[in-house]
Amino acid sequence: MNRLIVARMDATSADAVAEIFTGSDATDLPHLIGVSRRTLFRFHDLYFHLVEAGEDVTERLYRARGHPLYQDVARRLAVHMRPYDPNWREPKDAMAIPFYQWEVGRGRADA
Repeated sequence: MNRLIVARMDATSADAVAEIFTGSDATDLPHLIGVSRRTLFRFHDLYFHLVEAGEDVTERLYRARGHPLYQDVARRLAVHMRPYDPNWREPKDAMAIPFYQWEVGRGRADA
C-alpha cells in the first residue's frame, strides 16, 4: 500500500532532507514501519514523500512515533519542513487521499 505525504519545503532544503532520510533508511526504522521503498519529490515549495509498503503502514507509523529513531528524524526534518495544512496535528493530516488509480491490464480501480 502506498502513502503520499505532502508538506511545504524550501527547494534549497532538498539535499539536507535527502541526507536525513539516507541516514534514517540505514537504520531499523523503515523495517519497524514496514516501508519497502521511499521516493521524495519536490515541486517549487512543495514536498511529496511517497512511501511504498506491502501493507498499510498507518498503524505501525503511529506506534513508531514514540521510538527514538523516529523522534530524531522528525526533529531534524522540522528544521526544513512545515505543514501544508496549517491545522496539521498528526501524520494523517499530511497524507494525500487517492481518488483515481489505473494499472496496466486491470484498468481503473477504486482508490
